[in-house]
Amino acid sequence: MKKRKVELAVISDVHLGTYGCHAKELSSYLASIQPNKLILNGDIIDMWQFKKRYWPKSHNSVIKQLFKLLENGTEVFYITGNHDDRLRKHSGILLGGLNLVDSIELEINGKKHLFLHGDIFDMVVQNNRWLSILGGYSYDILVLLNRVINHGLAALGKGPMSFSKRIKNSVKGAVQFISNFEQTVVNYAIDNEVDAIVCGHIHQPKIKTFITESSAINYLNSGDWVENCTSLEFNDGKWEVHHHTTIDINQKVSQA
Repeated sequence: MKKRKVELAVISDVHLGTYGCHAKELSSYLASIQPNKLILNGDIIDMWQFKKRYWPKSHNSVIKQLFKLLENGTEVFYITGNHDDRLRKHSGILLGGLNLVDSIELEINGKKHLFLHGDIFDMVVQNNRWLSILGGYSYDILVLLNRVINHGLAALGKGPMSFSKRIKNSVKGAVQFISNFEQTVVNYAIDNEVDAIVCGHIHQPKIKTFITESSAINYLNSGDWVENCTSLEFNDGKWEVHHHTTIDINQKVSQA
C-alpha cells in the first residue's frame, strides 16, 4: 500500500482495551499514512475499563503500527486524557521519538495551536470521577449492543445506525453539554492567547471558527475511533477532518 504523506495527524479517544474500539479500522488508517508528526490526543488506552481477558490481536496491531511510524521517523506526541490519566505522573518522558505530555503548543502555518485532550473542561470528570467511570462502562455496553444490532441490520440489507449519536443529537441536555464544552474550550484559548485549540474527549469531530470581539479562534476536535473513526489532518496549509473507511481510505470531509 502506498502511504499518503501527511504533515500532521491527530487522533484521540481510541479506547484500546474496550469492546467499542474500532482497532482494525485504526490499524488500517495508520498503515495508510506517513505523517511527519502524529499527536495521540488522549484516551488512547482505556485504563478505566481495561480487562486482561480482552485485548484482541487487532488492538496489538494498532500498537505495532504506532511503533512502525516511530521507526520510520514520525515524531509522536502522546497527550494524556482522563481514561489514561495514570500516565500523567510520567509526563515529560521522552522515549526515542515518543513524547509523553499533558498538553503541547505548536506553531503551525504561523498560528499558535494548543493541543490537549479536553477533560479539564468537563466538570463531571473533574468532580465526579466515579460517575464518569460508570458512564464509561454504560457507553461501552451501548456500543457493543449497537454493533450486534448493526450486524442484524446488515444481514437485512440495511445501513448501520448509532444509538449514541442519536442520543447526543436529540437529547437537549447532551446538545447543550457539547455547546457549553466548545464555548469553554474557546474561552480557554482566548485566555491563553492561542489562535487555535485542538482537543478530543467528547467524540464529536469538528472544525469551526469562533468569532469573538477581539479575535477569531479555530476550534478543532479529532472525534474518536469508537463510533466515528475520524482524525484531523493538516496538509498544504489547511486542516481537514478525515473519515476513515476500509472501503475508501481517502474519503475526507473538508474544513467547514
